[in-house]
Amino acid sequence: MQVFGIDAIVRIVSHFSFIYLAFWSLRSLRIENLFKSFKETQVRLAILMLAIALGFACSTFFLEIILLCKNIFLTFS
Repeated sequence: MQVFGIDAIVRIVSHFSFIYLAFWSLRSLRIENLFKSFKETQVRLAILMLAIALGFACSTFFLEIILLCKNIFLTFS
């Protein structure tokens, strides 16, 4: 049971890290300047939602790659 707890912590940390990196990179693009007709809170919420989607997708991709590599090494040993 200990492995499941560690795996969950790694997944949570990975998701939040990639979401933060996606949010940080989206903020550096200055997307809010393109949407001057919308309210600032709407643009920020849209950037946050986009960052969550992008960060979750990237995190899931990298966690899947790690899992596949782990399975490959377990089959050879």
